[in-house]
Amino acid sequence: MITRIVLATNNKYKIREIKNIWVDLPVEILTLKDFPGFPKVEETGRNFEENAIIKATAICGFTNLPSVADDSGLEVDALDQAPGVLSSRFAGEHCSFQDNNRKLLQLMQEIPLEKRRAKFVCVVALAKNLDRIVTVRGEVKGIITSEEKGVNGFGYDPVFYLPHLNRTFAQLTLEEKNKISHRAQAFGKAKELIQKGFLYA
Repeated sequence: MITRIVLATNNKYKIREIKNIWVDLPVEILTLKDFPGFPKVEETGRNFEENAIIKATAICGFTNLPSVADDSGLEVDALDQAPGVLSSRFAGEHCSFQDNNRKLLQLMQEIPLEKRRAKFVCVVALAKNLDRIVTVRGEVKGIITSEEKGVNGFGYDPVFYLPHLNRTFAQLTLEEKNKISHRAQAFGKAKELIQKGFLYA
């Protein structure tokens, strides 16, 4: 049985990654582009979990369909876990990925290598309806580089270095990234819930 589920994003990079992770699920993935009247959701949560739930419940209520939303970001130890929930707008409200990376690298300019630890976090909220919502979490640890490296991915991928692979996220292929990333972990857990019947229980 094919179930329709709404992915609460217009981010083409996220959509591509998630469809790749969920490629073998018996679901039809819709996005916000399929609902042009959907209003902008203000991410007012204090953490990734709250923001993911806010987005998932908003789209679920608007469409009357199961929905899935994620909130993800970068937490840097030397910056007291910033940018955190402000990751997408770290350099300002309408900033680009490059603006965010530039600001991060400037703030980290004097930080030695051993203190450049960081982690990517992704929390996925899966809503069958407004009364049945669950969250799952994925994390991956790395180091902030001193310059951007690689052309793949998006966001902070060019400055997030994985020591065990000797590459940044932006130097990985989509298939390689989707085996280890925070988003792959979280959406992988959500996929398991769907496979176990969460949407049908």
